[in-house]
Amino acid sequence: MTKKDIANEISVSVGLTQLKTKEIMQKTFDAIVKALVEDGRIELRDFGVFEVKKRLARKARNPRTGEKVFVPERFVVTFKPGKEMQEKVRQMEEAVEQAGAK
Repeated sequence: MTKKDIANEISVSVGLTQLKTKEIMQKTFDAIVKALVEDGRIELRDFGVFEVKKRLARKARNPRTGEKVFVPERFVVTFKPGKEMQEKVRQMEEAVEQAGAK
């Protein structure tokens, strides 16, 4: 599913134009990025937590050549899903497992 697909689905359900819905979605994403840059963390209740973490410098290996390379430290964004999302994914897993067992 793409951002466009989500915008189309939302626009139909709330009765807004697709253009307005896309604009609202983009403003939401921009606000999330701004909060991460300024505060390093954003918690969306019942959805999850985005957080900026520092990944330490490390030694790695180029998979093509086998050559050792140094990877400098960097900041990465992590996401921890909320309980509701985890439960729905767990239910999906169980449904797939049950369908495979039949």
